[in-house]
Amino acid sequence: MGKRITCLLLTVLLLVVTFTLSGCGSKVGQEKAVGQKKITVTDMLGRQVSLAMPVEKVVAVGPGALRLYCYVNGVNKVVGVEQIEKNNPTGRPYLLANPSLTSFPVIGPGGPNNAPDPEKILAVKPDVIFTTYNTDKASVEALQAKTGIPVVALSYGKVSTFDPAVYSSLKLIGEIMGQEKKAQELIGYMEKCKEDLNGRTKDIPDNKKPTVYIGALGARGAHGIESTQGRYSLFDAINAKNVVDETGKTGSVMIDKEKLIQWNPDIIFIDLGGYSMVRDHYQKNPEFYKALSAVRKGELYSQLPYNFYTTNIDTAIADAYYLGKVIYPQQFKDVDPEKKADEIYQFLLGKPLYAQMAKDFGGFKKLTLP
Repeated sequence: MGKRITCLLLTVLLLVVTFTLSGCGSKVGQEKAVGQKKITVTDMLGRQVSLAMPVEKVVAVGPGALRLYCYVNGVNKVVGVEQIEKNNPTGRPYLLANPSLTSFPVIGPGGPNNAPDPEKILAVKPDVIFTTYNTDKASVEALQAKTGIPVVALSYGKVSTFDPAVYSSLKLIGEIMGQEKKAQELIGYMEKCKEDLNGRTKDIPDNKKPTVYIGALGARGAHGIESTQGRYSLFDAINAKNVVDETGKTGSVMIDKEKLIQWNPDIIFIDLGGYSMVRDHYQKNPEFYKALSAVRKGELYSQLPYNFYTTNIDTAIADAYYLGKVIYPQQFKDVDPEKKADEIYQFLLGKPLYAQMAKDFGGFKKLTLP
């Protein structure tokens, strides 16, 4: 009888201890959740966004959002990508440097005309959504409301390359991902390139500069020689004398081809994304091209295309150095454009990618027509 009472008392005591420990464990877990570190950031739409730290899972949606993330944190903590990222990595160095991204779960179609897919995003359970679908606060707030996940708007600004909005976006990603130092290094490198390009060319008198033109620039698709830009950011970076600036227009311009004959620039660059269209046009109208002194004198050069799901900043900076080398050979005599391109790709993405870009498009070179 005594043994039975003792066993019963021990059983009761064990249950009490188990219950107590279980209760303590729950309390500790609750305290940990309540005490989790949070930060509040101001995104590129001026929104205050609170996030629990540390962030372990990330998605980036919209034109160029994943690229900016890859600059700061590679593929680390990415849990899904848009279908557009899987379709074709050609021309997008961030995908060439991180081929594993194309095997990640799909979180939506992607593309500038497609809204994010909340259900597919929720399926991969990210802790934060970085987005460049940020035409207005309402759409970003709607995505955050539908998913219950913090949404941080990024931006490429007006010109992308050397744009302060890109720098601010990189800082945002760095702060959220605990990569502040890396973000600052990226910004410092881009600014160093900007200062170097400007420093080599800012003191050249206008009357000593050749006139230049860039054609076949991509603008929501490929175009021929008539597609150009006023206040072209890469020409501005090297203080080049762009004949299109005479129009007073900024950004994409489709010129009348006859206007190019009137301008008759000393040097013409062709974006390789539209080079095949220029060649096709030459076959139909060779006399137009023969009327251009740059074509007759062999002053026709390439530019690597960089406008794939908005601006590949790495390729754009590499292009700026090549344009400078062609226009001002003396000021850029110490620059090997191919090596410089690899230095840029290496710094921003961790891999030298010029050879692949040259294989895909043709590389930096003098062009001939047909």
